[in-house]
Amino acid sequence: MKTIIEPFRIKSVEPIRFTTVDERRALLKYAHFNLFAIKSDDVIIDLLTDSGTSAMSAAQWAAVMKGDESYAGSPSFFRFEAAVRDLMPFRHIIPTHQGRAAEAILFSLIGGKGRRIPSNTHFDTTRGNIEGTGAEAHDLLIAEGRNPALDHPFKGNMDVARLDVFLREHGDAVPCVMITVTNNAGGGQPVSLANIRATAEVAKRHGKPFIIDGCRFAENAWFIKQREEGQGTRAIKDIVRDMFAFADGMTMSAKKDAFANIGGWLALNDDALAEKARTRLIQTEGFPTYGGLAGRDLDAIAQGLSEIIDEDYLRYRVRTNAYISERLDAMGVPVVKPAGGHAVFVDARGWLSHIPPLSYPGQALAVALYEVAGIRGCEIGTVMFGRHPDGSETPAAMDLVRLAMPRRVYTQSHADYIVEAFGKVAAMLTSLKGYRIAWEPPMMRHFTAKFAPLT
Repeated sequence: MKTIIEPFRIKSVEPIRFTTVDERRALLKYAHFNLFAIKSDDVIIDLLTDSGTSAMSAAQWAAVMKGDESYAGSPSFFRFEAAVRDLMPFRHIIPTHQGRAAEAILFSLIGGKGRRIPSNTHFDTTRGNIEGTGAEAHDLLIAEGRNPALDHPFKGNMDVARLDVFLREHGDAVPCVMITVTNNAGGGQPVSLANIRATAEVAKRHGKPFIIDGCRFAENAWFIKQREEGQGTRAIKDIVRDMFAFADGMTMSAKKDAFANIGGWLALNDDALAEKARTRLIQTEGFPTYGGLAGRDLDAIAQGLSEIIDEDYLRYRVRTNAYISERLDAMGVPVVKPAGGHAVFVDARGWLSHIPPLSYPGQALAVALYEVAGIRGCEIGTVMFGRHPDGSETPAAMDLVRLAMPRRVYTQSHADYIVEAFGKVAAMLTSLKGYRIAWEPPMMRHFTAKFAPLT
């Protein structure tokens, strides 16, 4: 059959409250035009993030009932540890309450003033946790990854030649090399297995540990299977294990490719670093066999890890975003090509070319989409990445709007509604105005900044 249907049945539903355009205009004004400040009850389709917003399966809810809440030595931890190690063969698995906690622990130990940490592209919390220690986050994405319209199979790849030069120039200041799979800030684009191997080899040659931010590892493995020569007949699980076999450690938000509503982990092979991380964990998160999580959450993650590598699910997951992306492209809406694994990324800078980057075209498009149709997306551009630690501001590499699809939540009619909403925005495109920031915090401003429309 040509039609790719949802590989699940729905047995529990949550009602959606439908707001009017006038209501949404008032809500935007009250929220200072920051979509993070909009109450979720006032959102019709919520594509702000795919993090922690998945629908858990019947098997996951059953696993929740097995959760053991012992402070130390809970069997829930050992089920969680075994599930992680089945896919990612690391020596030490350290649970945290979510991915940014794993990042905070890691960079509190290896970061600091004068340190430089390269990656393909650091996402917002990773960058924030690096810069919060006084270190610098550097993005070394391939040139193809910075061109939204270019169709390239692995636009998330690290520029290995630039990495080699970077390590030769700054080696003493570099505590580790990172790579993000898939590359969220660059459009949810995958990294090839060959590029992961090559990045690891460069890091090893320079004596640097190689860390993978693995939040969307299963989606990345699916793209490897579909696009990389020699991988098409291999099982997703085997590809996943190969991806992490090259790494010395990983950070993970289980709120993405583990179908969990909360949770994460830091995994390491270095015994001494892991011991320091566990000490830090006890100070900030909890005992090493729960790490800030309830036992029920650990069991939900363990079950979710067995479900995320299902190929029927991954085929449907990736196709949903491709469907929306193809429909928008046919309408003349510029999108990042090819479609990403977890989201559709719209090139706001290209579409709203009358709004300069420092007037935040991504924010303007995201606000318009909510006003017109009650759809909440997320600006991934100059608001998120344009401000530097010294207080200066420059345009980000791209100004995108991310429409992140929660896993197993929305259906085909929701996808068609999203496409129709862009038709409404297109009709008013030239009348859209930019924004200025009326107030911002010193770091990660996009979460809480207050905006004012330009006249």
